[in-house]
Amino acid sequence: MTPPPDALIDDLLQATSRTFALAIPLLPEPLRREVGLAYLLFRIADTLEDAELLSRDERIRELGRFIELLGEPTEANARQAAAAWSRTPPSADPEYNRLLAEAPAVIGRLNGLESAAGGSLKRNVIRSALGMADTLRGADARGALRLPDFDALRRYCYFVAGIVGEMLTELFVLRLAPSAERDALAADAAPFGEGLQLVNILKDAPDDARHGRVYLPAGVDRQRVFDAARDDLVAAERYADNLAAAGADPGVVAFATLPRTLAEATLDVIESGAGVKVSREVVAQKVAETLAITGASP
Repeated sequence: MTPPPDALIDDLLQATSRTFALAIPLLPEPLRREVGLAYLLFRIADTLEDAELLSRDERIRELGRFIELLGEPTEANARQAAAAWSRTPPSADPEYNRLLAEAPAVIGRLNGLESAAGGSLKRNVIRSALGMADTLRGADARGALRLPDFDALRRYCYFVAGIVGEMLTELFVLRLAPSAERDALAADAAPFGEGLQLVNILKDAPDDARHGRVYLPAGVDRQRVFDAARDDLVAAERYADNLAAAGADPGVVAFATLPRTLAEATLDVIESGAGVKVSREVVAQKVAETLAITGASP
């Protein structure tokens, strides 16, 4: 019997995510639980990286604390970490701070996963957090960051999103029979995540700059970033096609398809000069189209 969705995890996802709050419920169990937990773990790392209430060195220290917790994810260690984050809240966002306070519950669910899935989550979130800490070393003492060039932008996108694509692929492959299409997923795993991240960076650039985060290098033509995002989204479309050809559940194909189609729509809006967000009507349309194309259940 499939266990019911975890109310706490679903609540935290709704409070802290955007696109993936729409996509994760499309997944079948146990992938839904696994990917939901993965999102929250990456969100904890993101919160510590972006912690506007902490200095650069404090952010690096707290990322180190999180990495140590994932290396030894005991209840006692999770409670100690949550207590430290409660004493000195890293974020001005109350929902992100609530997620940090719920670290013991999140870690408890992580420890309840099957070993292959749980190991993938721990290993890849650690890889991402290490990359975030490395990027922060280029910030000033207050934590203000300016990426110097296009290579640094690509490297950052890999740390925070390409690794996510690789982790998702590991989880998906656990359920797929050997095939050429399954093997081909690895080539597009990182671009699948990186394209979504590039779109978010383009969309959120003004808000990020207000918080001291400038991911678009000053000397790089903005069109080059748009072109890189479009190329990655082509790879993301191929990734979803290969999932379908490899026999993935329709919900998995829909999960891979929906964020990509929303990212394409967002790029269209930004390039047209009409703003940075797609309308609710367009989001609803993309959801309906994705369900129709993939045969997934809402």
